[in-house]
Amino acid sequence: MTDTYAPRAAVQARPAAASAVLDVVVPVYNEEADLGPCVRRLHAHLTAHFPYPFRITVADNASVDGTPAVARALADELPGVGVLRLDEKGRGRALRAAWSASPAPVLAYMDVDLSTDLAALLPLVAPLISGHSDLAIGTRLARTSRVVRGTKREVISRGYNLLLRGALAARFSDAQCGFKAIRADVAAELLPLVRDTGWFFDTELLVLAQRAGLRIHEVPVDWVDDPDSRVDIVATALADLRGIGRLGRALVTGALPLAQLRAQLGRGPLPAPPAQVPIGLPRQLARFAAVGVASTLAYLLLFLLARGPLGAQPANLLALLLTAVANTTANRRLTFGVTGRRHAARHHLQGLLAFALGLAVTSGSLAALHATTTPDRALELTVLVTANLAATALRFLLLRLAMHHRP
Repeated sequence: MTDTYAPRAAVQARPAAASAVLDVVVPVYNEEADLGPCVRRLHAHLTAHFPYPFRITVADNASVDGTPAVARALADELPGVGVLRLDEKGRGRALRAAWSASPAPVLAYMDVDLSTDLAALLPLVAPLISGHSDLAIGTRLARTSRVVRGTKREVISRGYNLLLRGALAARFSDAQCGFKAIRADVAAELLPLVRDTGWFFDTELLVLAQRAGLRIHEVPVDWVDDPDSRVDIVATALADLRGIGRLGRALVTGALPLAQLRAQLGRGPLPAPPAQVPIGLPRQLARFAAVGVASTLAYLLLFLLARGPLGAQPANLLALLLTAVANTTANRRLTFGVTGRRHAARHHLQGLLAFALGLAVTSGSLAALHATTTPDRALELTVLVTANLAATALRFLLLRLAMHHRP
């Protein structure tokens, strides 16, 4: 890993020869009816709208109908169209073979039904050409995506991606959209590690890329479901579950060289920010808020339990003291990432100072309330919650002052 941020080199914008910058692979199996319209439409779109040399590769997955003849005719008819014939089925196998053999620096693929609007193709590959990103995927699950498909496929797709988030900690939004691209240098390192040859190929590639620290660019797409899709949903789902289990075991057991991949492909750390710029402030605020909500609920529960036998002020003191200690411990570890005993006493002293300020704010609010009226329990709790919000802001500032410089 380098010590400073080093973006990947951009693809040469104007190659000396007419070598393709982008190779779009169309994997097919028994698609003699749809292949011709698909490739002609794709070729016309690239010719009119893509500003770099391109090629289209038809990857035939051992078709047994007239698909090979249609593919050869297209190659003879259209410049820049090639054919790759495989003797075995499997979309992942076809993509691996086509991408491995391609000389283009940026590789992509799309389904033959062209469910995805081709207007998204240039936004998909542009960050790879510029060097900004390493992989790119079309996503049907972004808020700005427009998707036309049945309820069953919608539920299956969202359920699958939720499963990936839970089982493999995936952070990308749509693993199965048939609209993806990758830089050739990245593909050369990742493809030998991808074992799946079918529909799980995409997911496995993306998980490896994420774990290697690569940047995955996502493009919201317009997508219209193909009613004649031949995908066997049950068989594909079972194969995906087996793939998740296999990949999960490999990640847990350390069978994959992730550290080596990250060192070789991952981006170096960003330069240190100026001293006046807070480090990780948005994330710290979010975590502090979560701890604060839990602390406030615990505080109110303790106050209600102690209010009857002790009275309002002693109950407030006890509840605030107990939750203050727990709050400091939780924020020390979860919000500011400080572990171990070093400086623990100082941090808790700072927390007690925040407790004292919180006690002054809440006790003062209670005293003022009781001096002006005889409140019911609901009004009492409302005043305490409001006072606690003010005390919470003071607590964050004090704790961050004590801990933000710690790793």
